[in-house]
Amino acid sequence: MSSPATPATTARPPRGRRRKQEGPRASFRQLLPFLFEHRGVLIVVAILSVLGAIATLAQPLLVGQVISLVQAGDPLGSLAWIIAALVVVASLISGYQHYLLQRTGTAVVLSSRRRLISRILHLPISEFDSRRTGDLVSRVGTDTTLLYAVLTQGLADAVGNGLIFVGALIAMAVIDPLLLLLIVVVIGVSVGIVTFISGGIRRATEVQQAKVGELASGVERAVGSIRTIRAAGAAAREQAAITETASDAYDAGVKVAKASAFVVPIAGVALQLSLLAVLGVGGFRVASGAITIASLVTFVMFLFFLIQPLATFFGAITSVNQALGALGRIQEVLDLPTETQQDAQLAAIVRSEAVPTSAGMAAIEFRDVHFAYPETVVEARRKAEAEARALLESVHVEASAVTVGDETATSGTDETESVLQGVSFSVPRGARVALVGPSGAGKSTTLSLIERFYDPTSGAILLAGEDVRTLERDALRAQLGYVEQDAPTLAGTLGENLRLASPHASDDECERVMRAVNLGDVLDRSALGLEAPVGESGVKLSGGERQRLAIARALLAAPPILLLDESTSSLDGLNEQRMREAIDAVAAGRTLIVIAHRLSTVVDSDLIVVLDRGKVIGQGTHSELIASTPLYRDLAKHQLLV
Repeated sequence: MSSPATPATTARPPRGRRRKQEGPRASFRQLLPFLFEHRGVLIVVAILSVLGAIATLAQPLLVGQVISLVQAGDPLGSLAWIIAALVVVASLISGYQHYLLQRTGTAVVLSSRRRLISRILHLPISEFDSRRTGDLVSRVGTDTTLLYAVLTQGLADAVGNGLIFVGALIAMAVIDPLLLLLIVVVIGVSVGIVTFISGGIRRATEVQQAKVGELASGVERAVGSIRTIRAAGAAAREQAAITETASDAYDAGVKVAKASAFVVPIAGVALQLSLLAVLGVGGFRVASGAITIASLVTFVMFLFFLIQPLATFFGAITSVNQALGALGRIQEVLDLPTETQQDAQLAAIVRSEAVPTSAGMAAIEFRDVHFAYPETVVEARRKAEAEARALLESVHVEASAVTVGDETATSGTDETESVLQGVSFSVPRGARVALVGPSGAGKSTTLSLIERFYDPTSGAILLAGEDVRTLERDALRAQLGYVEQDAPTLAGTLGENLRLASPHASDDECERVMRAVNLGDVLDRSALGLEAPVGESGVKLSGGERQRLAIARALLAAPPILLLDESTSSLDGLNEQRMREAIDAVAAGRTLIVIAHRLSTVVDSDLIVVLDRGKVIGQGTHSELIASTPLYRDLAKHQLLV
C-alpha cells in the first residue's frame, strides 16, 4: 500500500514568502460607539481641555508683557504671580484629565469585552465549528486592550489640543506672519509623512493581531491535548509549530515598531527645524527692528505650544491606527448574527412554508428532514482532517480515514453532500426511542437538530406538534435534557457542574442524583463534598466519572425530554446497570431518545430507528428489526459495538 500524500493544506510556505493576510478592516466611525458610551466623561474632559487651553495660551502673552516691562524698567506688579497661578492651574487640569482618560480608557476596554463576550456566547454553533477557540479568546483579551490607547494617547484630548494649536497659530500670525509661514511649511511636510506611515501601521497591526490569535489557538490546542501530544511524542513538533507562529507575530510586531519609530523622530525633527528657523530668521528680524525681543520670545513659546499638540496628534494617529487594526477583528465578531437574530430572519420563511402542525401524541417528529453542514464548517473539518493526517504521518502511521465529529471523512468523500437525507420518524410522548447505526450515519446530528444547534436544510422537526423553528431557543432547550457525546466537564466544582442547568437545586438534590448514578464515592473521597474541585476539563475525574456527572446534570434538571448521545459508552457493566436504573427512574413519564452503544440499551426500547448514511432504513422494536433489517441484525450480532 502506498503512503498517502501529504495534503497541500498542511504544507507551510517558507518564511518571508507567505501570502499576505488581509485582515478585516475597521473605520473610525465604527470606533465612535465605544466612545459615545462614555460621552458624559468625555464632555467633562473637553471642558477641562478648553480651560487648560486658555490657561496655556495666556502664558506666552503674559511672559511677553513681563519682558516688555523689564526692558522699560517698570514694576511687574502681580504679573509674576498670575503666570505662576496659570502654570499650576494648567498642571492640575492636565493631571485630572489624565485620570479621567485612564479611567475611561479602561471602561472602553470593559464595554468592548462585554459586547464580545455577549456576542460570542450567543453565536450559532456553526461559528464555533469553523473558528479556533484560542483566536476568539485572543480577540476578547488582546485586541480589546488596544482600544485603551485611543483615549489615553491624545484622541479624547483633541478639543483642548485643537484650541491650543489654533490659538497658537493665530497668535503667531499676529506677531510675525513670515515666521509662521516657515513653521507651516515644516509642519505640513511632517504631517504628510506621518499620514503616509499610518497606513502601514494599521496593516501591520492587523497582521500582528491575527498572528497573536493564531498563537493563542495553537497554545490552547496544545495545552488542551497535552496528554495525547506527549503520548504521541509530538511535543517537539507542536513546540516548533507554535514557536513559528510566535515568530510570525514577532515579525509583524517589529513592522509595527519600525513604522511607529518613524513618528517620534519626525515630531522631533519638526520641532528642531522649526526652532532653528525661528531663532535664525527671528534673530535677523529683531536686529532689523521688524519685531521686538519680547515678540520673539512670545513667538518661540507659542511655537512650543504649537508643537506639543502636534506631537500628541502624531501619537494619536499611531494609536488610532493600531486600535483600528484590532477593532477590525473585534467588529468581525460583533457583526456576526446571533442565534436570536437568525431566528428573526427565519421566522418569516417558516411561516411562509406553512408546515402543518400535528394534533397527535408525538413528542418529537421528523418530517422529510435533509441537512448539510455549512460550507465554513466543512472547510474547518477538512482542515482538521488534514492536520490530523499530517500528525499521523509524522509518526509513520498510515491512515486512510480520519473521523471528525459525527461524520467520517475519507479520501474521495464528497463532504458537501447531505448528512441527513429525507429522515422521517415520530417519537411518541413518554416513549423510549433508540437511534442506532454505524459511525457517520447521522445519529449525533439528529440530536443536534432537535436542540437547534443547526436547522434543517429542508423538511421540518416538530416538538409537540409545533415546528421547532417557531419556538424560542431558550424555551425549546428548557424542555430538553441533552448529554452530548464526550460531554465536557467544566473547570470548577462538582456542585457548579451539576447546577449548570439547575442553578437553584439544593445540596440534598445534588447529592441524591450523584448517588443515583453511582458517584457517591466521588462525593465521599473529599471532605469538601460538592465543593470539591474537578480540575481543568474534569482532569481529577475518570472518563466514566465525567460521563456519569454529565448524565447526573441532565437528570437533576429532569426536563420532559431527555437526549442521550452514547451516554454509557465509557461505563463498565456495574456502572451501566446503575446508570440504567437511574435513567429508568427519572425517565418515567418522560420521553427518552438515546443513541445506543450497546445492545442492552436497545432491546427494551419502545422504538428503534436505524440510520445508515443519513437515511432511515428501518423502524420498529428489537424483534421486528431483527426480522426485517439486515444492518440492524448485523449490528445486534456484534452487540452494536461500532
